[in-house]
Amino acid sequence: MSSVKLHPMKEVKIIIEGEHLRFVTDVLDRIKASGYTIFSSISGKGHGGFHEGHMMFNDTSSLQMVLTVVPEEKLDPILSGLKPFLERHSGSLFVLDACVLRPDHFDPADS
Repeated sequence: MSSVKLHPMKEVKIIIEGEHLRFVTDVLDRIKASGYTIFSSISGKGHGGFHEGHMMFNDTSSLQMVLTVVPEEKLDPILSGLKPFLERHSGSLFVLDACVLRPDHFDPADS
């Protein structure tokens, strides 16, 4: 077995319409997520049917995915901030268990 130590975290993926991207990133900034990655113009099929990944007019009219990795204690504030929004707007949120090699990159308290 490897002697490399991995540290448990939570991976959060949020898929929303581009016009709501700022709201999602503001929630992540307020809870002090150390960072996030934005995937623009994604395609997929969901309750609303198939969504094309190309921009129709600008990136606010296409689907975006925001991915962040956070310590477990930051998960509830993210869910609390996004649940009311997702009850009123289209979107999906996924939470997965993840492990990271360098926890200080995701939680400054670990450094």
